[in-house]
Amino acid sequence: MFVERVGRLDTKGGAPLYLQLQRVLRSAIESHVLTPDEALPPERELADAYKISRVTVRKALDGLVHARLLTRRQGAGTFVAARVEKNFATISSFTEDMLSRGREPHSEWLSRSEGTVMPEEALALGLGPGSPVYRLSRIRYADGESMALEHATVPKNALESLESVGDSLYDALGKSRPVRVLQRLRAVLFTPDQAQLLKIEAGSAGLEIERRGFAADGRTVEFTKSYYRGDAYDFVAELNVARG
Repeated sequence: MFVERVGRLDTKGGAPLYLQLQRVLRSAIESHVLTPDEALPPERELADAYKISRVTVRKALDGLVHARLLTRRQGAGTFVAARVEKNFATISSFTEDMLSRGREPHSEWLSRSEGTVMPEEALALGLGPGSPVYRLSRIRYADGESMALEHATVPKNALESLESVGDSLYDALGKSRPVRVLQRLRAVLFTPDQAQLLKIEAGSAGLEIERRGFAADGRTVEFTKSYYRGDAYDFVAELNVARG
């Protein structure tokens, strides 16, 4: 039964029942007793199993949905939120990452434009003043859920055209696709404008990832700043002890 698997409420603790249920479910999610994309029993069944009211169950679930540990799907029920694990040991695009996890990626374009390189871009891409570049900004989604904001600058000679970029920038780069990348990460809080685009609360935690991608011939062909939702992504790096 669900209760035996997930855990019982601490009736002697004195905390409100909805908080007790939240703690039980949160612990089960964080310990992977409840797995990503797993469906929870209907609210009525949870209320019967824990001998509490449906109002209490709904309040507990609302808090976990707000914390992005659970997600509600229209007509389907409540599910454990599926976080994406990104391995820094491989060079892959957002589209490839999502497809490899069985999730459906798509993008909403914010802007696509051609212009001349700005000082920060020139330094990152190794371009001279006045060099032509393409700029691409979009919201990245997986299964209809916002995941990240992405702002990329690419030398004009690395792409066939602006219109050649579909879901995957790396596919469009073709032979100029990066074979080596340098990435810089830092923790950020989403600004009100960023949060509005991602449909999350302003001030939510995120990760800014600055990426420079190098083609096989050594050219810098990508300068991208991405802002990933901290509640949807886990970043993993494999480290080895240096021998010497």
